[in-house]
Amino acid sequence: MGISALTPPPNPEDLHETLLEFSDNRLLIDLCGEFDRNLAQIEHQLGVHILRRGNQVAVVGPADARAQAAQVLQSLYEKLETGRPVDAGAVDAAIRLGGGPDMGGTLDQQLEMFAAGQFEIRTRKKHVEPRTEAQKAYVRNLFRHEMAFGIGPAGTGKTYLAVAVGVTMLIGGHVDKIILSRPAVEAGERLGFLPGDMKDKVDPYMQPLYDALNDFLPAKQLAKLMEEKRIEIAPLAFMRGRTLSNAFVVLDEAQNATTMQMKMFLTRLGEGSRMVITGDRSQVDLPRGQVSGLADAERILSKVDGISFNYFTARDVVRHPLVARIIEAYDAEDGATG
Repeated sequence: MGISALTPPPNPEDLHETLLEFSDNRLLIDLCGEFDRNLAQIEHQLGVHILRRGNQVAVVGPADARAQAAQVLQSLYEKLETGRPVDAGAVDAAIRLGGGPDMGGTLDQQLEMFAAGQFEIRTRKKHVEPRTEAQKAYVRNLFRHEMAFGIGPAGTGKTYLAVAVGVTMLIGGHVDKIILSRPAVEAGERLGFLPGDMKDKVDPYMQPLYDALNDFLPAKQLAKLMEEKRIEIAPLAFMRGRTLSNAFVVLDEAQNATTMQMKMFLTRLGEGSRMVITGDRSQVDLPRGQVSGLADAERILSKVDGISFNYFTARDVVRHPLVARIIEAYDAEDGATG
């Protein structure tokens, strides 16, 4: 029996192609990416074949996939025309969101754009775009509400997007400072007494917040803003007794706050401020028997006007694709043993 007998006949629809023409060959090279890696990513995620012929690109595959791939390619090319780069993250975002239009602008313009279905957050170092519908709804609520909760597994962009919006509001003059906080709770380990002064002791817990800020602000500007106390990073316990006015305040890892700590934090909200509370209900590191303040806040505040709740799942993970599969496997195990 020959090889051809083992190969299923091609679906006639798979032989059809959609032809796209791009006027700027230089931008087309950027669209394809180094070694055509952007095209390969679209092929892999949408199940199409993409062939480049001069300044034309042919998309071969089923009709729905061809249409989506064509829309993604057009939206990425338009992005390049405005001077913005296209990388793997931008390709992933375009695919997940169907290749819709996106723009940048001031905070007020962004509010209008989000209402019109166009999404991008501009910071000093980079532009950030929601990559999933859940992220899009979350960012919309960060702009619209004075208090917003983002709840879901690791890698879904809850804190990263919140910090991006905070930096946007700070550089746009809409708030005077950014305050980022976390409970200083060890993740199931006993680290003992850490050396150094208070800053040295708490900085390891705060490192993910520093990482996010470094993504959005140049190092010298970040250092200056922190020196001027216009950006503060502090453990949750340090928030007691403060009134946080004209500030963008983020509480990360909120599942590790106790009920009393959560109430204390939420009541710090002052005039002209916004609060974002992020957490993952599956990663509570509090002592056994201690109720998570995040779970209590969900129950108590779910119907309070002016507070938004956004939820994420493994489908919203934007880290390595394997992370989503790991989360799904653990969720399935919890469901089987629950």
